[in-house]
Amino acid sequence: MIRFEKVSVTYDGAAEPVVRDIDFEVPEGELVLLVGPSGVGKSTVLGAVSGLVPHFTGGTLRGRVTVAGRDTRAHKPRELADVVGTVGQDPLSHFVTDTVEDELAYGMESLGLSPEVMRRRVEETLDLLGLAGLRDRPIATLSGGQQQRVAIGSVLTPHPRVLVLDEPTSALDPAAAEEVLAVLQRLVHDLGTTVLLAEHRLERVVHYADRVVLLPAPGARPVLGTPAEVMAVSPVYPPVVDLGRLAGWSPLPLTVRDARRRAGALREQLAEAPPAARETGSVRHLVNPGPAAVSAPRRFLRRRTPAPVAEEAGTPATPLPAAVVESLGVRRGRVEALRHVDLTVGPGETVALMGRNGAGKSTLLAALVGLVEPARGRVRVGGAVPHRTAPRDLVRRVGLVPQEPRDLLYADTVAAECAAADRDAGAAPGSCRALVSELLPGVADDTHPRDLSEGQRLALALAVVLTARPPLLLLDEPTRGLDYAAKARLVAVLRGLAADGHALVLATHDVELAADLAHRVVILADGEVVADGATAEVVVASPSYAPQVAKVLAPQRWLTVAQVREALS
Repeated sequence: MIRFEKVSVTYDGAAEPVVRDIDFEVPEGELVLLVGPSGVGKSTVLGAVSGLVPHFTGGTLRGRVTVAGRDTRAHKPRELADVVGTVGQDPLSHFVTDTVEDELAYGMESLGLSPEVMRRRVEETLDLLGLAGLRDRPIATLSGGQQQRVAIGSVLTPHPRVLVLDEPTSALDPAAAEEVLAVLQRLVHDLGTTVLLAEHRLERVVHYADRVVLLPAPGARPVLGTPAEVMAVSPVYPPVVDLGRLAGWSPLPLTVRDARRRAGALREQLAEAPPAARETGSVRHLVNPGPAAVSAPRRFLRRRTPAPVAEEAGTPATPLPAAVVESLGVRRGRVEALRHVDLTVGPGETVALMGRNGAGKSTLLAALVGLVEPARGRVRVGGAVPHRTAPRDLVRRVGLVPQEPRDLLYADTVAAECAAADRDAGAAPGSCRALVSELLPGVADDTHPRDLSEGQRLALALAVVLTARPPLLLLDEPTRGLDYAAKARLVAVLRGLAADGHALVLATHDVELAADLAHRVVILADGEVVADGATAEVVVASPSYAPQVAKVLAPQRWLTVAQVREALS
């Protein structure tokens, strides 16, 4: 169905091809997973299938890509639309209508399908992706994850023979990701749809794949094989595979179920670990924890922030909380996005906000940075009211890295972005570039931000915000588009910031990130806090938000492979 024959792609101005000698075939009715580190050219390979490369991106494509017998160099994307459905990393760039139902119907209208067929397929897709309750909603009012589901639905309704998906679960909560992947599997098994997708969160998708294509490095030849074969040699792999490598299991497990069946001896070893090592599996080590970080778990409770206690003369003052939220209510049009939210974040504390798409996580971050005004309650950041504070003063108190990093990037080169960030923050020249080098090793100064991958743009936006070193740092889906190595570098930087006393609040669907980094997890549902407590206490008790290691080694409370490795050593 899809065939690559000695394909190389070189973009204008680049000295070397971004992908070289790509040669493989995707048969009809298979789900093939494309994996590799950030920046190796996965999006370029996907774009060559839909015709976006080179018709839209420019550059030179050598070799031949055919889809259902059509050469994509000879057929523009609109001439492949009846065969190929494409969803990129940025769903907003795909939308052409205003409401959910209209967007689902648009592709079929373009193909001239009858109204009866269109109506039936729209209803089927609304049910498949859990969008029925959103059918009349303006797309602009949806959360990022909800928009992602609409974008996927809009390419499903025309019933293409080939689906090309770039990071399809990156903005989805765990339950929604499972639903989308189950839909894709049904399309493959029941309808013979051919699916080629790229995904960094391999823990979610690798066990669904019939085959895996690994791009190990920029310009390197691809490695093809079954998921188990490729994971044995891949530089990127999910936690359950990492645990299998550590334990010496062969063949490597791809699912939690497979790993649990082999984990008996490992559990016995860990049960004999020294008490200090076992403690790391159940209680997170806190660096400069704020008062809320060491309190007992508070599930299904609303908490009031205690009034400040006057200090006696001569005693050191208690540090002010980095952020205080009291009885917060926020409306977004007709939707009550937040209700009765209470939250205190102390200096040096890392808090992960989790919950379903549309639960209110991004709205809470927007309230903390002053982008929305409370309908009720109050918000204080470093003692200031965010929505009433001048931007130049607020940037010294709080910084936000949004879901869409391009919202922060305006210059033509990485060097120009960094120079502007240094000026805006009043930082020494080179401060931003040093952060970029740490997060994005190897990226040249003259690279245009639009030529970076989604994950690389996110890292650049993070460096721009971090240049001001705000006491409170907010990150919305900070690992979207990042491979495991890039995520590890990000975690190291964020841990260093927490150790220096910066407070971090992350809105994330990445349960592995929360397990690795967060002191506390706060779960939102329908705009309310339904759980707030130490990470191990909250995530281990939740099947949806438990990391893979916790599921494999339960009832022992180990959260990450790093904890297990340290205990065994």
